Amino acid sequence: MTGPTPAGPAPTGPTPTTPTPAAPAPPPAGPALSAPYPLSGTPAASYPLTPTLVRLKLSLLRNGLRQSSGRTVAYIGTLVAVLLFTAAQVTGLVLLRGHAHAATVSVLVAAVLAVGWAVLPLFFPSGDETLDPTRLVMLPLRPAPLVRALLVTSLVGIGPAFTLSVLTGAAYAAARGAGAVAVAVVAVPLALLVCVALARAVAAANIRLLSSRKGRDLAVLSGLVIAVGAQFVNFAAQRLGTAGGLAALDPAASVVRWLPPAAAFGAVDSASEGAYARAALQLLLSAGALTVLLYAWQRSLTKLMTAPDGSTLGASGPDRTRNAKAARGVGRLLTALVPEGRTATVMRRSLRYVWRDPKTKAAWATSLAIGLIVPLFNALQGQGTLYFACFAAGMLGIQMYNQFGQDTSAFWMVAQTISSTRDAYLELRARALALLVITLPYSVLVTVATAAVLGDWHTLPEALGLSFALLGAMLATGAVASARFPYSIPQDNGYKNVAPGQAGLAGISIFGGMLGAALLCAPVLALTIWLHVSYTAAPTWLLLPAGTAYGVLIAQGGLRLAAPQTATRLPEILAAVSKG
Repeated sequence: MTGPTPAGPAPTGPTPTTPTPAAPAPPPAGPALSAPYPLSGTPAASYPLTPTLVRLKLSLLRNGLRQSSGRTVAYIGTLVAVLLFTAAQVTGLVLLRGHAHAATVSVLVAAVLAVGWAVLPLFFPSGDETLDPTRLVMLPLRPAPLVRALLVTSLVGIGPAFTLSVLTGAAYAAARGAGAVAVAVVAVPLALLVCVALARAVAAANIRLLSSRKGRDLAVLSGLVIAVGAQFVNFAAQRLGTAGGLAALDPAASVVRWLPPAAAFGAVDSASEGAYARAALQLLLSAGALTVLLYAWQRSLTKLMTAPDGSTLGASGPDRTRNAKAARGVGRLLTALVPEGRTATVMRRSLRYVWRDPKTKAAWATSLAIGLIVPLFNALQGQGTLYFACFAAGMLGIQMYNQFGQDTSAFWMVAQTISSTRDAYLELRARALALLVITLPYSVLVTVATAAVLGDWHTLPEALGLSFALLGAMLATGAVASARFPYSIPQDNGYKNVAPGQAGLAGISIFGGMLGAALLCAPVLALTIWLHVSYTAAPTWLLLPAGTAYGVLIAQGGLRLAAPQTATRLPEILAAVSKG
C-alpha cells in the first residue's frame, strides 16, 4: 500500500511566472469629422472646433447632393435662381446710389433681411441640418466655444452669401464720403453677424417645438405665411406707387434706423451727413444686439445640453383635455343640427380632419386668409368691386376637390362602408355639408365686410347670390373630380401635396374642375348681365334667391352624378389615394 508522496524541498531560484499578454494596440484615430473632439485625452476646449464644424457642414452638403441626381439638380437650380435674384437686387441698389432716398431703402433692406433670417428657421428647420443643436448635446463641448464655431459655420451657404451681397449693395448705395465708407466696412459684417446670430438664437430657443408634431404643423403652415406675405407685399407696392414714390418710406425708415441690424446702415447714413456721434451710437446698438443674441443663444444651448426633453412627457394632459372639450362641443352642436347617423358621423370626421390634420389645416388656413385678404385689400385701395367677394367662396370651394385623397391610406376604412350608390351619395353629401358649415357663414362675412368698406350695399344681394351659385358649382365639380381623378397627398413631407407621378391627375382634378365650375355659373352670370342691361333700376335683389336655388340644385346634381362613379370605382380610388 502506497502512502502519500512526501513533499520535497522547496525549489530554489526564481519562481516561474505566466507571461502577461500584451495590451492590444489602440485603433488608429479616424478622420477629424468622425470625432469632433480628440480621443487621446486632450481637452476639448483646446481642440480646433471651428474648422471641424465647417468641414462637417461641407461634408453634409456634399453627401446630401450625392444621394440623388434630383437633389443635385434642385440645388443647382436654386443656386442659379438665387444668383440671378442677387444680381438683380445688387444692380438695383447700385443704380440707386446718389438718389435722395437711397439711405431709406438701404435701412429698410437690412430690416427686411433681418426679419427673414428670424422667421425662416421656424418654417424651414430641415433646410440646414446644423440648425439642430440637439445633434451635438452628447459631445463634451462647452457652450461658449460651440457658439463661436456654429456662428462661423453659419456663414457658409447660399443664404449668407446672398445676404452679404445685398448688404454690400445697400452700403454702396447709402455711403457718401470717406467717413461713410469706413463705417460701411464695419456695418456690413456687423449686420450679417446679427442676422445669423438672430436665426441661430431663434432656432435654438424653439428647437424642441420644431422637432415636435406642433413644429411640423408650423412648417406646413409656412405656405400660409408666404401667401399672406405676398399679398401684403403687393398691397405695399401698390400703395407705394400711389403715395409719391420712395418718399412714403421715410417715416418707417426713421424708426427702423434705430433698430438693429438696420441701425448699422443708419450709421452709414449718419456718417454721410457728418453726424459721427450718432453713427457711433447706432453701431453700438447693433454691436450690443449681437452680444445679447450670442448670450441668449449660449443660454439656450446650455439648457439643451443639461435639461431633459419634456416633449414626450405626460404633461400634455391639459392640451388633450382642451382638445377633447372642443371635440365634444363640436359633436354636441352637430347632434343638435343633424340627426345621429352616417351624415353626422362623416361631418364630424371631416371637421376633425380640418382641425387636426396638418395638411388639411394648412389648406384651410391658406384659403381662409387669401379669401379674406384679396377682396378687402382691393376694397381698401378703392380699386375693387363687391364681386371680388366671390373669391372667398371660390377659395373654400377648392377644398371639395380630392376628398378621398385627404383620407390617404385610411380611406380603406371608409371604403368598407360603401356598398351601393346610396352609400356613396350619403358619404359625399355629408362631406359637402361639413364644408358648408364653414364656407357659408364665411362667404357671407367676407361679402358683408367688403360691402361695408366699399359702401356698396345695393350690390350686396347679387354678390351673395353669385357667391352661392359659385359655391354650389364647385361642390358639384369637386365631387365629380374626387370620384374621377383622385390622387394621394404625401404625409411624410410637409412641402409636397401630390405624390410622385400624380401631378397630371392633380392638375386635371383642380384646374379642370374650376373650369367646369366657371361654365356651370354661366347662367347666373348671364342673368346678372341681362338684368343690368334690360332695366334702368334693375331688381338685382332677385339674384340672391335665384343664385342660392341654382347653387343648391347644381350641387345636388353633381353629388348625384358622382355617387355611382364613386361606388363603382372604389378599388381605383383606393389604389390612387394610397400611393406614396
